[in-house]
Amino acid sequence: MTIKLPKGIQAYFEADHTGSPDAIAATFTENGIVKDKGLTHRGRDAIRAWMADEGQQYSYTVEPFFITTENEKTQVTAHAVGDFPGSPIDLRFFFVLSNEKVAELEIIV
Repeated sequence: MTIKLPKGIQAYFEADHTGSPDAIAATFTENGIVKDKGLTHRGRDAIRAWMADEGQQYSYTVEPFFITTENEKTQVTAHAVGDFPGSPIDLRFFFVLSNEKVAELEIIV
């Protein structure tokens, strides 16, 4: 199923597909925040390092299939398949956008 994503969120998933930490970091605001696996990563440099670490640990694909917006957060549910524990799994991505960039992202199983 193909869903219509806001421009900033579409850019994030396209960058994630490339596996490039620089491309991922570029989709965030300068002081963007990622919350994943109980850790918080603040700023593009920290986000770049987070993505580089994830890329070294696992190979995966993510396919968004559901979107909803509530309280200024956009939730995207995506099917993730890869060589990580628990694969395949559906993940929930909670985005806050600012001027078509990701200001905040929280990833929840």
